[in-house]
Amino acid sequence: MFRSFFPNPVNFFVSAIAWTAVCMTIWFTPANLVLQNAMSLGPWLGIAPTEADPAPFFSSDKVWLYQFIIMTGYLFCVPWYFFNENKRWYWWSVVGSVTIIEVIYFDVQSGAWLNDWYGAFYNLFQQALTDPGSVPLDKIYSELSTVLYVLLPRIAVLVLNAFFIAHYLFRWRRAMSFFYLTHWPTLRNIEGASQRVQEDAQRFANIVEGLGTSLVGSIMTLIVFLPLLFTLSQNITELPFFGPVNGSLVWVALMSAAFGTVLLGLVGWKLPGLEFQNQRVEAAFRKELVYGEDHPDRGRPVAVRDLFKGVQSNYFRLYGHYLYFNVARYVYLQGANFVPLIAMSPSIAAGTLTLGLFQQISNAFDQVEGSFRFLANSWTTIISLISVYKRLAAFERNIPPGAMPSTGVDYDDPRYLATESQFAPPATPPEEDPTDRGAAPLPSGA
Repeated sequence: MFRSFFPNPVNFFVSAIAWTAVCMTIWFTPANLVLQNAMSLGPWLGIAPTEADPAPFFSSDKVWLYQFIIMTGYLFCVPWYFFNENKRWYWWSVVGSVTIIEVIYFDVQSGAWLNDWYGAFYNLFQQALTDPGSVPLDKIYSELSTVLYVLLPRIAVLVLNAFFIAHYLFRWRRAMSFFYLTHWPTLRNIEGASQRVQEDAQRFANIVEGLGTSLVGSIMTLIVFLPLLFTLSQNITELPFFGPVNGSLVWVALMSAAFGTVLLGLVGWKLPGLEFQNQRVEAAFRKELVYGEDHPDRGRPVAVRDLFKGVQSNYFRLYGHYLYFNVARYVYLQGANFVPLIAMSPSIAAGTLTLGLFQQISNAFDQVEGSFRFLANSWTTIISLISVYKRLAAFERNIPPGAMPSTGVDYDDPRYLATESQFAPPATPPEEDPTDRGAAPLPSGA
């Protein structure tokens, strides 16, 4: 699943985590200042703060931050080009993965800048509402035009990234498919082999990429928004039932997300096994129908009826378990929407929050809690992933260990094309009967 696309997956992902730790250490130590003075493009590309825009998105310090992220990200790719036997997929699996992560970080930084902008903008609204005529219309238009300079590039980058991810996923599916097809003479007799190659490879790549980018986005969001929320929490005078708490909203978000994660984990622990069983009965039903296309003695009513009743029984059992799971899930998700309002109620009642500050805190809290709540939000997707992983892992166990190639395989790979010799020769069409040469042609439409 991973070996077909990534170079030495264990070493690759462990080194990625280690490199991230090294880069973060450099950033938060004096070494960062040394590098910034020597290499930063901020003095040439950065936008100077003005009274109208005191914190521009591309300030000198922000330019250095983006430059540092880009340099360290692609610097990680360089050693893997040389210490990598899987060069067939290097540009997609290594460089492509880094590119996707870079775009995610850019999007998180855009969200952080917008959060600050919302604070100033809604304070401007509050001033306009409480003191009519104090805010000229040009001032409002100026603020809106400022945000467009960030939103329009952000939209363009996200659209291009979605297009790139679609190609990235198809390459991963291609790598998996032809890795399996290289061993097709061994795997073809496994129950549901065609579904594993055609459907599960595609589903696995899609789900893992979706969950992976969501996880990375959640971690980056926490890195950016946690300090912001902790600072904004100083404006919260007290929490209901607890009184004053330092960094109060951070703890509220953490406890709310932890409660939901544990709740849904306990309630939905049976679902992955049921999803796995569901695919087995579906495969048996589909296989009988496929055999019925070519063999007149297959697909008989009694056999099909019994197989379909097995599908029905498993689905009804699955529906029953999802019933109580969805009750817990929706009650938690709807209730979580009111948690920040309850936490801020004493401060709202005391009048210590402006409209802009309220919007900033609400947005930062949603970002942090949503990141903490990654497992709870993704639980149904994780269930599907576990089911697909179990099927593919069982499928891969039928490949002899010594037969597994250590590098990527593609449709034009000699190792794949060489398996042609393991197939039976194609059936030759029956020879034409000479006595039929003079036969009259069939009527049109026959």
